[in-house]
Amino acid sequence: MVSLEKHEHTVAIQRCRSYDPQEVYSAISRQFELLGGVDCFVKPRQRVLIKPNLIVPKPPEVPAQTHPEVIYAVARIVKEAGGFPVVGDSPAWSATAGCLKALGIDERLRKLDAEIVNLNRPVRMDIAGASVGISRVAMEADTIINLPKLKAHQQLGASFAFKNMYGCIGGLAGKEKAYWHFARGGEVESFCRMIIGIYQKLNPVLNIIDGIVAMEGQGPINGQPREVGYLVAGTDPVACERVCCDLVGFDAGDLPLLVTAGKMGIALPTDEPINSVGDVFVKPACPDFKPAVQTPLRFTFPHICKSIAKQCVVLAKHFLRSGRMPKT
Repeated sequence: MVSLEKHEHTVAIQRCRSYDPQEVYSAISRQFELLGGVDCFVKPRQRVLIKPNLIVPKPPEVPAQTHPEVIYAVARIVKEAGGFPVVGDSPAWSATAGCLKALGIDERLRKLDAEIVNLNRPVRMDIAGASVGISRVAMEADTIINLPKLKAHQQLGASFAFKNMYGCIGGLAGKEKAYWHFARGGEVESFCRMIIGIYQKLNPVLNIIDGIVAMEGQGPINGQPREVGYLVAGTDPVACERVCCDLVGFDAGDLPLLVTAGKMGIALPTDEPINSVGDVFVKPACPDFKPAVQTPLRFTFPHICKSIAKQCVVLAKHFLRSGRMPKT
């Protein structure tokens, strides 16, 4: 994989007005072409981890997760390029298969011979001065395509490219992510350095951000759907995040992750233009996009206990319905 420092700052912006399967497939295919072609990102026989934003088993009408048509289109493109698509995440509630089933895409992915995995089996790694359990499944993938959902976020302002890779933490039965909110949440910059460090460690070869219907208000779960109508793709997460800010009228200087990236020396100077290709838009494309009212980043210990209990109930229901026991 290419190092973060060597990424070109090119972002492919594609207008996409609906989740019609052919429209989404055509839009994402064009983004690959604008960025040099799919063979720049996927080689034959590679295991390609497709990392969507899966968080809770809700239908696609609730814009908390990457839309199923975006996930399927990327899996199809990977398969057509000769790669092996692997769709995985570590949802806060349920399992990857449970979230994909709620999105109505699990069987379609299986017919495509895509593998569905939980990002578990943690490997302890030193990231930002902490021992973080990164999923071995993610570490062993030949390459990663990051598929975030464009959302307002009630703790970090917005969730674009960087934050989605936080889902590759696989320790403590899926609850290590919540633990780090507790352990590092008192210092926003420290927490952001961890998120960026995880992104750098896994270094996705490409980000494709689903902003066709975004989530405004109290994201990442409880916000409202908002039509924005764009897909944003690029290898540089900072450039992608800045374009997302332009789409919804956010100030990049207000987002802790981008501020921290600047302090780490990996952000583009704010006066340096981004090389945008594809469709153009008048900034902002969605001028009255509602931000989230900010809440504390740090989870309390009772919050973590409640989350664990809820996860156990959701998982039990999922495996009882499916008749399959979870893999350890």
